[in-house]
Amino acid sequence: MQIIQTLQDWWQHQTWQEITGVITGLACVYLAAKNNILNWPVAIISTALYIYIYHKTGFYADMLQYIYLCLTSMYGWYNWGRHPKVEVKTSIVSITQKQMLYAVLFILILTPVLGYTLITFTQKLNYRPPAYPYIDSFCTACSFVAQFFLTRKILQNWLIWVFVDIIYTVIYFKKDLQITAFMFFVLIIIAIVGYIDWKKEYKKQVA
Repeated sequence: MQIIQTLQDWWQHQTWQEITGVITGLACVYLAAKNNILNWPVAIISTALYIYIYHKTGFYADMLQYIYLCLTSMYGWYNWGRHPKVEVKTSIVSITQKQMLYAVLFILILTPVLGYTLITFTQKLNYRPPAYPYIDSFCTACSFVAQFFLTRKILQNWLIWVFVDIIYTVIYFKKDLQITAFMFFVLIIIAIVGYIDWKKEYKKQVA
């Protein structure tokens, strides 16, 4: 009975925004892993909800990231649908050395700049102190890259998501966002499956 009571108390502390955000978040990544264009409208709903959640919990870098994700979801919806009617899906491509270099430079530059900006900005405006500002900023920078790669159907976007989701699972659990932490744990699995599926399809395209 104690376990049931504990679960009931825990459930009562969860918000409908986080629950809905988790459900739509898992759905959109699953659809993306299955190369389904419907992942984008679902992603718009999920990211909009998490903009509110991250603002409330002090994850300002993640809030900025999800504003970006919401906008790029709109672009991804357009870009994936912009192909000749004779084609079933937009082709998957592999990352180039130039794209890899640009991605690394972008992450190395944005992480300290964003982390410092978050700390300074919140202090001046007397906002809630940012949670893990530099780790959060690093994950945000990596997510920017991964999301852009996803919109362009670059295969390796899934590897970046696996790496980032592992970090997010830990920090959200520590910040008492257990449902969100569980979502990111599941996203790790989905991202691995997505990479495997996309790689198979990419090999077929090359062949």
